[in-house]
Amino acid sequence: MLAVQTLNQFYGGSHTLWDVDLAVPAGSRMCLMGRNGMGKTTLLKCIMGLLPANSGTVTFEGADLSKRPAEERAKLGIGYVPQGREIFSHLTVEENLRTGLGVRKGGPKAIPGRVFDLFPVLKQMLRRRGGDLSGGQQQQLAIGRALVLEPKILILDEPTEGIQPNIVHEIGDIILRLNKEEGLTVLLVEQKLPFARRVASEFCILDKGRKVAAGSIDKLTDQVVQAHLSV
Repeated sequence: MLAVQTLNQFYGGSHTLWDVDLAVPAGSRMCLMGRNGMGKTTLLKCIMGLLPANSGTVTFEGADLSKRPAEERAKLGIGYVPQGREIFSHLTVEENLRTGLGVRKGGPKAIPGRVFDLFPVLKQMLRRRGGDLSGGQQQQLAIGRALVLEPKILILDEPTEGIQPNIVHEIGDIILRLNKEEGLTVLLVEQKLPFARRVASEFCILDKGRKVAAGSIDKLTDQVVQAHLSV
């Protein structure tokens, strides 16, 4: 479904991504892993068109995304939840959710009911400003906003960062439910090993901008963790 091939990216004179290859099959739950500063967020931003790649290709369902701006990538059905959530703090929950409407051609004209089925707290807080929500509620809002455009793939950058454990578990349940019941493909960056092992079907590890390990989640052994993820 989503394929990255020999992607290279530079920040000024710093080479941040080195010939990265990544394949995210339809229906999979791919977890992108690595220590801090290894290029995970940079790779997601290149996929979304928020950072330019210096060479290589990104394709989605066979379409080359390399020259497409970020808003066109969203229209194709790529939902994105950035690190830090980036909700509109001065807008209400309802207004935040409505920003996702109209992104996709022929998409929903009203907030899909499944958003409230997944996140009942958002329905209770429709009139509350996004900035007044707790961290966990803001993360639920950010995911709900991405789901409003009814994506084919959902990309999440550290969805459990700074979130209380009960909400972390709930987010894991929702990712699994969306994948298993609706076939939604998921690509996420995650640092928490228990969460990754519970939620992901596959993994890919970056180290200093290079892919150093990948496979089905059962291949994420303690030896692999020690070699590439331990601090």
